Amino acid sequence: MSDGKQPDEPVADVPGRPGRDAVVIGGGLAGITAALALADAGIRVTLIEGRPRLGGLAFSFQRGELTVDNGQHVYLRCCTAYRWFLDRIEGTALAPLQDRLDVPVLDVDKPEGRRLGRLRRDALPVPLHLGRSLATYPHLSLAERAKVGRAALALKGLDLADPTLDTQDFGSWLTAHGQSARAVEALWDLVGVATLNAVAGDASLGLAAMVFKTGLLSDPGAADIGWARVPLGELHDRLARKALDSTGVRTEVRTRVTSISTDENGRWSVQVPGETLQADAVVLAVPQREAHDLLPAGALDAPEQLLDIGTAPILNVHVVYDRKVLNRPFFAALGTPVQWVFDRTDASGLREGQYLALSQSAAHDEIDEPVGALRERYLPELERLLPGTRGAEVMDFFVTRERTATFAPVPGVGRLRPGARTKAPGLYLAGAWTATGWPATMESAVRSGVSAADAALSALGRPRPSHLFEFEEAA
Repeated sequence: MSDGKQPDEPVADVPGRPGRDAVVIGGGLAGITAALALADAGIRVTLIEGRPRLGGLAFSFQRGELTVDNGQHVYLRCCTAYRWFLDRIEGTALAPLQDRLDVPVLDVDKPEGRRLGRLRRDALPVPLHLGRSLATYPHLSLAERAKVGRAALALKGLDLADPTLDTQDFGSWLTAHGQSARAVEALWDLVGVATLNAVAGDASLGLAAMVFKTGLLSDPGAADIGWARVPLGELHDRLARKALDSTGVRTEVRTRVTSISTDENGRWSVQVPGETLQADAVVLAVPQREAHDLLPAGALDAPEQLLDIGTAPILNVHVVYDRKVLNRPFFAALGTPVQWVFDRTDASGLREGQYLALSQSAAHDEIDEPVGALRERYLPELERLLPGTRGAEVMDFFVTRERTATFAPVPGVGRLRPGARTKAPGLYLAGAWTATGWPATMESAVRSGVSAADAALSALGRPRPSHLFEFEEAA
């Protein structure tokens, strides 16, 4: 297996013919991946990004002496493409995985008071690996636990290639398979909201089935959780840019593409302020609405469908206390508006106190609420969850909002998501919103970049780098 650090030997160009050039528009994970893959195959690549940094919607910024991630991002062991990406940029050690899935789940809406449960796996084959955890999960009744097991087996039997799954909503399927409202809240939505960015009733059964089958019902370790122990900018900007530089990619930030077009010879022209870039291939790795605006006529049969792919918000609440109030790296919560809480103290560079980040997915009702209203709501909830906060002083409270954090995984979205190839020769699409089969995750973004690069290399007659698809072998 390649170490993912050295590019393959470039393929020599035919004598007398100029080398191949590609422009990648968009410096998120999809664009970075496409640029690395193309450059590793010997293509001359220019990467264009409008923001002042790389990383797309998985980035960091400074708030005084604090280094803040715009939102908490995690990945699973089954996210083999993102793991390949981390290895390619030499960042694997900075975003390690759990040795074994272990999720503390705290319920504060119990008559007897706070109650802690855990979702964790044993070293047993699927589905027995979760059997003991579910059998002792205190947030569901014995009857509910038994019905969860039956629903999981039914879910495992679904065919992800069946297009009718995308026309149904997950919530209705769960109800039809005996899942109570409590079971949905305490288990299915606990996982589904964080991964799909939608509650079960608003989510495509096809995407939900993909998440649960792949993450929980494919391999015992598939759902082990990984997250960055450093700011995301360290991975997705600094290390990514170092990897791009080492392969000869020209990276331009703070640069907006105004138009793309082809000439009579099929060469592409990419217009940026003050310069026209010429290319044999263009990868459009931007959000769906921006892609729609840049696509030339005829590139897609129904380009207006891109505008029909909705978006869903994520709200992140950040609280800095003057002392340590949480003794574990993260937990999930029930019986409260709080969804997931992560300790970001060390990663942020905070020297005194503790910094907690609350990740609130599917936050349609809260995304535009004033900071003051969110403070009044969430500080008391943290006091209910964490007794140590009751005597602690809040040193800072702020929020970050991603109004279009992901595409909305609603029933029917599958038919709207285009593949990597367009009808315009040499033009390719990438982005978590394209037809990767995954919801809008870092994994989906990386897979889309690989697909776009692979399509471009095929059209250019270049063999793909030998290490590029190693993640498929690891899946």
